[in-house]
Amino acid sequence: METRSTVALTGRDELSMAYTPGVARVCESIAADPSLTRHYTWVPNTVAIVTDGTAVLGLGDIGPAAAMPVMEGKAVLFKQFGGVDGVPICLDTTDVEEIIETVTRLAPSFGGINLEDISAPRCFEIEDRLKERLSIPVFHDDQHGTAVVALAALKNALTLTGRDPGETRVVISGAGAAGVAVARILLEAGVRDLAVLDRQGVLNSERSDLTPVKQGVARDTADHFGRTGKLADVMDGADVYIGVSGGSVPEEVVALMADDAIIFGLANPNPEVHPELAHRYARVVATGRSDFPNQINNVLAFPGIFRGAFDAHATAITEGMKLAAADALAELVGDELAEDLIVPSPFDPRVGPAVATAVAEAARRDGVARR
Repeated sequence: METRSTVALTGRDELSMAYTPGVARVCESIAADPSLTRHYTWVPNTVAIVTDGTAVLGLGDIGPAAAMPVMEGKAVLFKQFGGVDGVPICLDTTDVEEIIETVTRLAPSFGGINLEDISAPRCFEIEDRLKERLSIPVFHDDQHGTAVVALAALKNALTLTGRDPGETRVVISGAGAAGVAVARILLEAGVRDLAVLDRQGVLNSERSDLTPVKQGVARDTADHFGRTGKLADVMDGADVYIGVSGGSVPEEVVALMADDAIIFGLANPNPEVHPELAHRYARVVATGRSDFPNQINNVLAFPGIFRGAFDAHATAITEGMKLAAADALAELVGDELAEDLIVPSPFDPRVGPAVATAVAEAARRDGVARR
């Protein structure tokens, strides 16, 4: 990674424009009208990639210093696939209040905040409270990037298997950041019969051990259909399994699923259901890995989502913008749709622009665009 000027700096005149005295004219103009920041600085095209290093990839709590390579990689992907400048920021604190206060104080330097690899349940509160305090997009990619791409893939998998979202039984294994966000976006997309599980079993209101976030998920999912018990109880006859938890699902449990099942085992590096096993019982199989077909990869979503939000000068990223991103991804597959092709390749040059356009249009529909 590097930072460089977009214009030449080879002589005295250019130096005087880039720094003193010429830069003072820009400073004075912005002081008089802060909205000019969007026209004369890099702020509106720059995202802070913020972590505390507590939930890094499949590595867990490795701390802020060890998290930096992942944040740098994220910045490279932002630039490559969305034309967005990313600045990695690794915070040496895990305190919710300190993280919120630090990000709030840094916010004037950025057009958006991408929260990354912050462990649940703290990630939910941090994101929600930053959204309340800031007038720029705040997006926790571990939640919403995963959810957007999973929804896009599921839309196409349902088309292939002739299913309607409202009549489809879905099981989500994992009630952390990704699991909760996937559940929420599937509900928004019309899925009704949805069971979400943590290590203790199905989230439902009969349990007394649920966090407030899990209580909300229970009320909106399993409670409506009386779903209770362990994984085997809800996998019997299920149409879709989405794993975002790690661990493994025994073959005898996988075998309980409905015909033409859909299995997304998204844990890395070891999917909850290995593709070889999944293909014995499922028609459509996806993983989070690049060495199998149908990779559910967040890079399909987050660069285009921020590109679209920045293009619209959006003050937030709404549910409508996320749904629009998922629709755009699903539609790109088009006539090539097949069991081994339910999402486009990250290297498809249409991906970033298509997502960005859909997100910007949704921002204007949802009333959060300033342009």
